[in-house]
Amino acid sequence: MHKLLFLLPLMTAACAAGPDYRPPAPIAKTGGAFTTTAQGVDSAAMLPDHWWRLYDDPILDDLIERALASNTDLRVASANLAKAQAVLGEARAGRLPTTDLSAGTNYGSAVGNFAQAAGDKQWTHSGGLALSWEVDLFGRVGRAISAARADAQAVEAARDAVRVTVAAETARAYTDACTYGDAANIARLSVETAQNSLGVVRAQQKAGSVGRLDVERAAGAVASARAAVPTLDGQRRVALLELAALLGGQPGDVPSQVQACVRAPAPVAALPIGDGTALLRRRPDLREAERRLAADTARIGVATADLYPRISLGGSGNFLRNDNVKGSDSFSFALGPLLSWSFPNIAVARSRVKQAEAQGDATLATFDGKVIGALKEVEQALARYNAEQQRNAALAEARDRAQTTYDLAQARYRAGSIALLDTFVAQQTLIEARATLANAQQQLGSARIDLFKALGGGWS
Repeated sequence: MHKLLFLLPLMTAACAAGPDYRPPAPIAKTGGAFTTTAQGVDSAAMLPDHWWRLYDDPILDDLIERALASNTDLRVASANLAKAQAVLGEARAGRLPTTDLSAGTNYGSAVGNFAQAAGDKQWTHSGGLALSWEVDLFGRVGRAISAARADAQAVEAARDAVRVTVAAETARAYTDACTYGDAANIARLSVETAQNSLGVVRAQQKAGSVGRLDVERAAGAVASARAAVPTLDGQRRVALLELAALLGGQPGDVPSQVQACVRAPAPVAALPIGDGTALLRRRPDLREAERRLAADTARIGVATADLYPRISLGGSGNFLRNDNVKGSDSFSFALGPLLSWSFPNIAVARSRVKQAEAQGDATLATFDGKVIGALKEVEQALARYNAEQQRNAALAEARDRAQTTYDLAQARYRAGSIALLDTFVAQQTLIEARATLANAQQQLGSARIDLFKALGGGWS
């Protein structure tokens, strides 16, 4: 017995089966600056966790704070994390002895499986305690705890990834609502412009200088301009409903200040984007993939440990007392080790090791793919953002020139130097230029949110 106790520290310090986990080396060329350039970005500055504060918009700050507190997807992710942490607690309990306690009392004519004489009834009291502790000689329990810990960390990273999505989509819904509100006002301004032209034409018709053809053409332009307003109002309503859902509320729970927003927010400074190294540290989905790899590596050790004997130290004690069983006969105990091993048929255990190794290879490939995908998403987001900026600048110039052309056409028409049709053409060009620019501004705002989302900001 004393020799067995002496060997316990040696057995618990034995080597763990399976490979030790080492984080995968970064793929070459992932640590430098991004290859795609864009106007209005700062690659020397790191993206802050709360990137939406770059907009300097208190309403947006409040909306995202509410979404991160109440969003239903985040509540699910938090519950999943609590479950994973409970699984980790269960795995840690594997280092403790398992116990089984029983006790009972009864009255009758039988003791255990032996019947007593007729009429010889008595009270019987019994109790028992059994303990078993697995000697983690080959690290099976330790590897299982490592796998459960990595799983919990992966679920935590998945929760953080949901935070990234919720923050980005809340900002997108808010900016869309404001942008569509602005676009609807621009469309109404175009309706007003067309109605002013219609009023001039009708006055000229009364004076006999133009005919019905010109009046119908002007009235058609008013109807065409008016048709754009319901579409934009509907898109704004859709964005407001999306925002309400992101906040974890009902369709009518959108704050009044959001419903009144008609000016899209924009960052007040250059966008800090950092580099590839910062991206790999920041994106939660990459951390999740790395933790999955750590968990699957630990499971290789769990499967490998099944190739070797499993040793448990156990003990039990039992108590039984009645009128026939008294004194020292009332107590019994047992103490000793238990060895279980599937040897010599370990084909099943070897197959499980191969399964675990194959799963580890697949998880490593998944991690590498996540890294490549993250870099691709940022480069694509930068390309789209840069293209939308250039497009918006060109469309703004086109809108300004169309406005100038329309003003000149109106002045020349009143002077009698051009025909009424020329003013209609200038007016239609102006209306189209306004609508195209408004749509482009919405796409620019969405491309900016895509960039923030690809960079992985939104959790800390």
